[in-house]
Parts: sequence; structure tokens; C-alpha cells
Amino acid sequence: MTHTPRLRQFALLCTSALGTLGWAAPAMAEMAADAADSPTIIVYGRPDGYDTEKTPTATKTSTPLVDVPQAMNVISREQLNDQGIDSLGDALRFVPGVVLGQGEGHRDQITLRGQSSTADFFVDGLRDDAQYYRPLYNAERVEVLKGANALIFGRGGGGGVINRVSKAPEYDRTRVGANASVDTFGGWTLSADLGAPLSDTIGTRINAAYEEFDNHRQNYGGHFIGVTPTIGAQLGEATTLTVTYEYAEDDRLTDRGVPSRAGQPLTGYDATFFGSVDHNRSEVTAHLAHMRLDHAFSDSLSANFNAQYAHYDKYYGNVFPRAAVTAANTVELTGYNSTTVRENGIVQGNLVWTGDTGGIGHTLLLGFEAATQDTAATRADARFGGATVTSVALAKQITLPSGITFGPITSSSVSDVRALSAYVQDQIDIGEHLKLVAGLRYDDFRITSTNRINGFKGQRSDGKWSPRLGVIIKPQDNLSLYASYAKSFLPQSGDQFTVLDATTQALAPESFRNLEAGVKWDISTALAFTLAAYQLDRTNTRATDPVTGNVVQTGKSRTQGIEASLVGQLTDGLQVSLGYALQDGEIRATTTAAPAGRRLAQLPRHQLSAWGRYQLTDKLGIGLGLLHQSSQFSTISSAVRMPAFTRLDAGVFYDVSDRIALQLNVENLTDADYFPSAHTDNNITAGEPLNAKLTLRVKY
Repeated sequence: MTHTPRLRQFALLCTSALGTLGWAAPAMAEMAADAADSPTIIVYGRPDGYDTEKTPTATKTSTPLVDVPQAMNVISREQLNDQGIDSLGDALRFVPGVVLGQGEGHRDQITLRGQSSTADFFVDGLRDDAQYYRPLYNAERVEVLKGANALIFGRGGGGGVINRVSKAPEYDRTRVGANASVDTFGGWTLSADLGAPLSDTIGTRINAAYEEFDNHRQNYGGHFIGVTPTIGAQLGEATTLTVTYEYAEDDRLTDRGVPSRAGQPLTGYDATFFGSVDHNRSEVTAHLAHMRLDHAFSDSLSANFNAQYAHYDKYYGNVFPRAAVTAANTVELTGYNSTTVRENGIVQGNLVWTGDTGGIGHTLLLGFEAATQDTAATRADARFGGATVTSVALAKQITLPSGITFGPITSSSVSDVRALSAYVQDQIDIGEHLKLVAGLRYDDFRITSTNRINGFKGQRSDGKWSPRLGVIIKPQDNLSLYASYAKSFLPQSGDQFTVLDATTQALAPESFRNLEAGVKWDISTALAFTLAAYQLDRTNTRATDPVTGNVVQTGKSRTQGIEASLVGQLTDGLQVSLGYALQDGEIRATTTAAPAGRRLAQLPRHQLSAWGRYQLTDKLGIGLGLLHQSSQFSTISSAVRMPAFTRLDAGVFYDVSDRIALQLNVENLTDADYFPSAHTDNNITAGEPLNAKLTLRVKY
């Protein structure tokens, strides 16, 4: 295969992005010409370490993590680099309480505190909810906020949300960085991080990446192209404007793993592809444009305004196993294809005041958000001759019948979502040892859709209040004991809101109530410990049918758990990220989908993650990682149990000079055979065997 056309496209995109920066810079420089002094730039994080001190994401204010009454994990850029991680899914494996779903081989999908979602993803605090794989080449860090989050993020987010924080333009330095990596499967990546000030008040940065996919699975391949230019302007002493555009293109084989046999994932066929090379394909093109304006009216009053436009164009087709392997060693296959075109528009504004009233301190947040989402989607079933199902003999290389086609279209819809929200939150300091966080959000959420097959026009409107209350006791500045309550909701049309029917149009929204208590302790300026216990109740629940993969109602569920993490510099030269989750969840109301008392799917009782890097000398460092996950059911049928597994990873880091570094990461050091994720009882991902990736890093 030749990669020249793709590399030319990648180079053209990078050149165009640089040209855009060059075109925009003079206009922004003219706006900034009257600036006298640069405004203060707040950096959230501790450079060259795994620990993060502050983030504005959890409260939309500059709040130390130790004072946020909510469990939250932050994966820093330093940790992502050390682990050689390029994808969001690989990063989230090391977060306690996050279970990865297979996502049908074409999207990010997570289960947080027992709640599965394909839409609770954000970039810089704004919703990025289309179904695709999110890259990390432009991420400064990844944030995982646990529990119901409607006050800050709106609908959904019942178990938590994932937020990527983008790399920012720099005003005081020139940056030239480049990485190249290759792995033992034949996959490789090129990326660059370039930045420079164009004047005292104009900063630019461009990040770009090209990745060629490969792994242990038959026929797997594809590529990713991403380019993100950013320009920032300091428009006076107290005003900063940042504009970002991202282009992402992802084209890969759609692989839905292996079926089951006798209540277990099929073993001995970890490389076997149960699909069609010609028809299993996922193609996504995404454009995201983001603008943020920050202004400080005074030392105590500030505001920010955000606007984002996103356009997603996606096609995926797949042939996959629909049932367990039979006693006669045959496998039933079915399939479909789907197209989705989506446009999202979001505007958000926040006003933050800090001050005192009668000796009581306040950080008061007032905000609004308006959003639109327009989606057009189609689906067509696979045809094997005149049938929608075919049976093939089990073999290391599956032989499919010839003449597979897709059509006619069985589902076609357009939908419009309109949301208008307002929220208020006050962080109250009562003396030296007591803090309160209280807030309330109102969402006016409206969905209209048209089923273009049967002509059904559906609409629903939901007005929902989402409260948040937290109490924080501070025995000392670096220690917090907290308890919190939060509530969230999700309209009954699935988290992608593609089409309503007569049932979902009439049902009340799903509701999530999260009770949590915990301890946060900044052991040192570079090491943080968190311990949280929670109970999450979900009512009017919907889940995945074990056979068809369609969404059905299951009534009520409850998840309970304990999560602990230790992140930062443990000793001189040793950086660690340690996490553990103990969790249990069950269905609490009998329905046609599951009886009361049945365990929730994709909820392993124990999860343990550990990663550490130790600097042996000024030039040489080593890393060691461990992942353990106890057994779990692939769906609420409880018919297929995925075995427990333990995976060991390692790394070696060598600085050739101040500007050149080499890095070797080894995954699955013991070559364990494991199954980390699933979509249905017969779409189960086979984990990668022993493999290694060599990375060259260059910086100036």
C-alpha cells in the first residue's frame, strides 16, 4: 500500500492551517495594537508531573481540585506521553471506575458508574457528542468527572463525563516539537507541535498528526489525519481572545470482535475477523471551530463567552456475528450500514464574581447555554442473497458468501434538538473550615424528528431542574472531607437523539441521582490522594438488548462503589498514577429485559490500575504499568461472562540530548489472553497480545 496521497493531503492541510494563521494574525494584531500590558495567564497544572492542582471544568471557576466536592481524575500530557498513548480509549483504561465499551468498532463508548454512553464527551467544556474515535494529539490533558453533572454540562452525564482540554497558544516562547513512532504490528504515527508568538500580544500554535492503523486482527487497517491551528490575541490588559479550528479524518476497518461459545468469549480465534473486508468500513470527517473570549472587569468580576460549531459526516458498514457459535461449529452473521450527518452549534456565557458578604466568602457563577443539533441518519440491512442472516463455518479464516449487498434503506430520519439553559452556582466560604457549593440549572430541551420511512413526526419538550449541593469540611488547607448530591436527566430518545417514536415521545426523561462522600488530600505540592464512596440511582432506565443490540427499557437500577486514586510525585524521580474501584450494580425493577436483582452489565467488581515512571539517571528512566479487571457480564442478559484479566505494561525512556529522546513502550508484557470490552453477547473485543512501540521525540 502506498501512503503518498494521504501524506500529501496531510501536508496540504498543515500548510493551509499555517496559512490561515498567517492570514488571521494581522487582523488580530491590529485589534491588539493598543494593548499596554499583557493580562495574567492562568496555567492549570504542575509542569513536568502527573498531578494537576486546578481546573475550571468541574465548577466553571478557578477552583483547586481539593475543594471540588466530586470525584475527578485528570490524565496529564506528561502521563499520556510516558505511556505512549494516542487515543482516548487507551487513556481511559487507567482511570478507576471507567469501563470501555466496544462501540461496535467505530466509536468511543464508555460505562461510568454503571451508565453506558456514546455522547458524554466534551472538548474544552463544550459538547462533542457525535459517534467517532477522539484523538489526543491536541490534548493538554483528559479530565474524567464522576457522577451526575447536569449543572455544569446539561442533559446526560449521569455516570460522569469526559472532557479534553486543548493545547493553548503561547505568547512568550517558540515551540518546535515532533514525534515519530512505529509498533510491532506495523502501525505508525507522525505528529508535530509548533508554536510561536507573532508579537507581544499574538500567540499561535498548530498541532497535527497522521496515524496509520494496524493491530493483531486480520485485515485491520486504516488511517487518521488531524490538524488543529490555534491563535490567541491579548486585546488589552484584561481581555483575551482564542480561536481554534480542528479537522479530523478517520478511516478504518469496522471490527466487532469475536462471538461467544458456552457462555464465554470464543477462545483460540483472537485474530479471526468475523466480517467482510469489502463492507466493514468506518469513515468520519469532523470539523470543529471554537472561539473563547475572556474579560476581567476587575479583580473580583470576570466573564467568558464561548462559541462552537461542529460538523460531522460519517458512514459505517459492518457484517458481524449475531449469535453464539453452535454445537455444529457454525456462526450466524448479519449486518447493516449507516450514514449520519450532524451539525452542532453551541454558545455559552459565564459571569464569575468573588467577594464577601458579612464576612462570608462567595464565588458566584451565573451562566447560560444555547445549543442546536441537526441530524440526518439512514440505515440499510445487509443482504446475503435474499436473506438478512447467513451461517458460515467456524474457521481461522472465515469464508463469506459472495454478493453481499446493503439495501433497501430500512431507517431514515431527520431530527432537530434545541436546548436553552440557565444556571447559578455559589461557592460559599464560612470561616476557615467550612465550604458549601450550591447550584441550580434549568434546561428547556426540545426534540422534533421525522421518520422518513413511515412519515411519523415526533416531538417532545422537557423542562428540567438539575440541582447540585456539596458540603466541604477543611481541617487544614490541603485536606477536604466532602459530601454531595447531584441530579441529571436524559430525554427518552437515546443519547444520540436521532428519531422519536410514539413510545419515546411520551415517556418521562430518565433521571440520575448521585450521592457521594469522600476525602481529598494534597499530600504534597505534587501528590494528591482521593477516596470517594457513591450511590447512583437511575430511574426509567434503558439498556442494550443482548441479541439485537437495540435499546430497551429496564426500569430502575442502582450502582454503588468506592473509588481511590493517588497521582503525582511519590518520591524524588518517581511519578505515579494509581487507581482502584470497587463497584456493584443491579436492576431494581423487573421488566421484560431483566428481572430485579440482576447484575448490571460491563461492571466489573474490581478494577485496579497502576502506572509509574522512575528516573534512574538524568538520561535514563523506566516505567511499569498494571491493569486488572475482574469478570463482568457483556450485557444484562447475564448469559456471557467475560473473564477477569491482568495486563502488565513497561517503558524505557532515554534522553539522547536535551532535544532528542527515545522511548520504548511494551504492552501486555506477559502476553496474556484477555477480552477487555464488548457491545453485545457476541461482539466481544479480543485484547492485543505482546507488542511494542518505539517513539522518537524531538524538541527545540
